[in-house]
Amino acid sequence: MKEQAHFWRHPAVPGTDLLRAHYVTHRFTRHVHDGYAIGVIVDGVEEFDYRGTLHRAGAGELVLVNPDAAHTGHAGAPDGWSYRMLYPSIDLLAGIAAELGAPYATPHFAEQVVRDDAVAALLCRAHRAAELGDALAASTLSRTLFARLLTRHATPRPAPALPGEGMRAVREALEVLHGSLVDPPTLDDLAGAVGARPFALLRAFKRATGLPPHAYLTSLRVRQARRLLQSGVCPAQVAAEVGFTDQAHLTRHFRRIVGVPPAAYQRAAGTYKTGDSLLA
Repeated sequence: MKEQAHFWRHPAVPGTDLLRAHYVTHRFTRHVHDGYAIGVIVDGVEEFDYRGTLHRAGAGELVLVNPDAAHTGHAGAPDGWSYRMLYPSIDLLAGIAAELGAPYATPHFAEQVVRDDAVAALLCRAHRAAELGDALAASTLSRTLFARLLTRHATPRPAPALPGEGMRAVREALEVLHGSLVDPPTLDDLAGAVGARPFALLRAFKRATGLPPHAYLTSLRVRQARRLLQSGVCPAQVAAEVGFTDQAHLTRHFRRIVGVPPAAYQRAAGTYKTGDSLLA
């Protein structure tokens, strides 16, 4: 089966993207999402490293990835894997959790691979309805899906494992990186800016985010690139605005994290302009 990927915005649930894909040789580089990644393996096996632990998800199993949790993704079998994914925002799931009377603001999934046949079937139904553009069915099924996941598999978000001073340095380093996408500091300069030693900051940063600062910066650039592409900015200009050397550089990292090239993502967002480069 040939590799293919279809990425689009949910027709009726704001803050939610969807992906239907089959991958064989494609590998997702280590990255983080600013929301959740929730899906079901339709066929084959996916392997992914999640915060340093390797997981295998086979046909019928759910994959649950929390926001800002570093992870990868690649085939765990010769024929690759097929899956259907939803990417809801933190605000969406937190809002549903609040409606359900949950005692926590940010839901957390303690297990990343789950066997729950009823929820897997519901996910497939919601996903297909969204793909067909049936707004009422897609919104009803998707919100029912998220509520079912929260009640069956969510737990309170765990407290940070770092001491206070380490978390302070990481928080300030994150602020610096958010403000310097185009011209980021060196590790030494970043450490100096937050009053930490370089190796101590590197160790604390990786422990808190799952990524070293340079890899986190790449995820951050791709995150901002998605926002710009959704607003209609052409990929070449997006590359310059978020700090990639050119459109090819943007495309390479974008596909490793999102699973589709920028032009395909922009078409799904409905902001693609005829004449833009279709660089894959």
